[in-house]
Amino acid sequence: MTTVSEFVIERVKQWGVTRVFGFPGDGIGEFDGALGKAERDGEGLKYVRPTHEEICALMATAHAKFTGEVGVCIATSSPGAFHMLNGLYDAQSDNQPVVAIIGQQGLDSLGTFTQQENNLERTFADVAVYVQTIVSPDQAQAVVDTAFRTARVRLGPAVIILPHDVQSLKMKELKPTHWVSRSSAVAPSLSIVPPQSEILKAAAIINAGKKVTFLVGHGANGATDEVLAAAELCGAGVITALRGKQVVPSDVAYHSQQLGLLGSLPSLHQMSGCDTLVLLGTNYPYSEFLPASGQARAIQMDLKPEQMGLRYPTELNLWGDVKATLEALIPHLEQTTDLSWQNTVAEEMIEWENEMEAEAMVSVEDGVNPRRVYHELNKRLPPQAIVTADAGSTADWYGHHIRLRRGMMGDLSGRLASMLAAMPYAVAAKFAYSDRSVICTIGDGAFQMLGMNELITIKKYMKEWENPQLIIMILHNDDLTQVSWEMRTEDANPVWTTSQAVESVDYAGWAELLGFTGIRVKSDDEVAAAWDAAFANRGITVIDAYTSKNVPPLPPHITREFAKNTATALLKGDPYGVGAIRDSAEAVVTEGIERVKGKLHIGQDREKKSD
Repeated sequence: MTTVSEFVIERVKQWGVTRVFGFPGDGIGEFDGALGKAERDGEGLKYVRPTHEEICALMATAHAKFTGEVGVCIATSSPGAFHMLNGLYDAQSDNQPVVAIIGQQGLDSLGTFTQQENNLERTFADVAVYVQTIVSPDQAQAVVDTAFRTARVRLGPAVIILPHDVQSLKMKELKPTHWVSRSSAVAPSLSIVPPQSEILKAAAIINAGKKVTFLVGHGANGATDEVLAAAELCGAGVITALRGKQVVPSDVAYHSQQLGLLGSLPSLHQMSGCDTLVLLGTNYPYSEFLPASGQARAIQMDLKPEQMGLRYPTELNLWGDVKATLEALIPHLEQTTDLSWQNTVAEEMIEWENEMEAEAMVSVEDGVNPRRVYHELNKRLPPQAIVTADAGSTADWYGHHIRLRRGMMGDLSGRLASMLAAMPYAVAAKFAYSDRSVICTIGDGAFQMLGMNELITIKKYMKEWENPQLIIMILHNDDLTQVSWEMRTEDANPVWTTSQAVESVDYAGWAELLGFTGIRVKSDDEVAAAWDAAFANRGITVIDAYTSKNVPPLPPHITREFAKNTATALLKGDPYGVGAIRDSAEAVVTEGIERVKGKLHIGQDREKKSD
């Protein structure tokens, strides 16, 4: 006769899970013991133990993002459970199916203020799409199945709370009994398609458009061919949200990459000029960059109905899976012969890419140009590469310079924008695809949070990976750079070094201490060679890039408020004022020169065509 713990483990396996991310403790001790027994018997789950419970939850979220499977994380009662919250909020914010199995003190202790006993159901009620305590063996099956099914269907984290004494209770065969549910380990299909009448309405709106733009998010993952087929029919330009970057290959000429502060000028032009906007699997949060109200007829397609019609006044909301819905829609789209809108996007993207390269090649006086680091990385990305970025300026450079080709993947903490996620994301990606090259790009502030610890996790598990190549690139500028620039541009305040300064650490030395390859990059002309050496190393490489903190993450269009706030902050006595002014001026001048060159080039091309 099996125990509740043994049953839960077997049921988790029936849901298709092969790998879990956990951290032990007495509150989950009996369950951990059952995991160990299953491992010894050769019937267990692959148990990955990083250095912190927050990393466990972020890894589970990343696993869900990169594989489309349910991510599973495990922790002990209160302290371990509370550590997991940030990672579970990441799953909630980015609509990822995750199941957390959390220990609890014995049933008799609940509500008695004993050690490590807290109201976990109340704690997780906000983050979880489903949270339930298993209080008896007869209830265990239904709770586990409901947690997995709900996480899958509602695209969010579910929490199973497992009291210590319940973990060892004996299971028995479930019979038809009042109050006892006999459930199944089967998830419903998510290939949901709206009614035909709604499909026809959507087709009519798109067919009527002359300047159609698709805004594509991670919710369209797996629908690359359908997105491109629809765009080809209606002559649409395509923009991807930051987490949708991998959905549309970068070599699609009319794909103008991202929108907003870390986006492109062609994307901004699309939004200001389109007459039809189709949002595909995205909850793009920055509505100030979307078209003016009434400018465009808009359609949204998503599996999260509560997030539709939220950012822009859509005319039609299609509740459905993007791939399946596009398959139903495509036969009703008319082939346009006017590709002028699409061609304009493609021409502007040539100009934009030249501008990005020019800005990457600008030399700065107080360190390596961070744009150069990403520009050189992008040129060397191998097929099937996986790239992670962190919150902060790494997200800016990732958006501006990284171009994911078909088969590549990339991701980051999206709506939550949590620091340090780039490291657990990269390690989770390596576990899921051990044959691929994985590149983590992270700032020094985030790396000091828990990222440095995860080099220990890598050392522990790297022998299990088919291809042990994993590259961690750290932007080493001794500053929380993104927040420093936000202080200037958003609030017109000078940088406050008391909060912003990051203690300098020899990150390459820390890597070498663990037996890895450490590369220090202190000048622009060392960047290319550093990436060449890293990709030549079939092992772990840490690139410690001593970059400038003063290179501004310039938006594609500098507003009057942006310029005014920045100038005001610098005049208030910004401690990095001289460098920030110099590097900002160089970036703006380079940007202006490249735009003039681009306009002249496009004008000459049009003259040749007219001749």
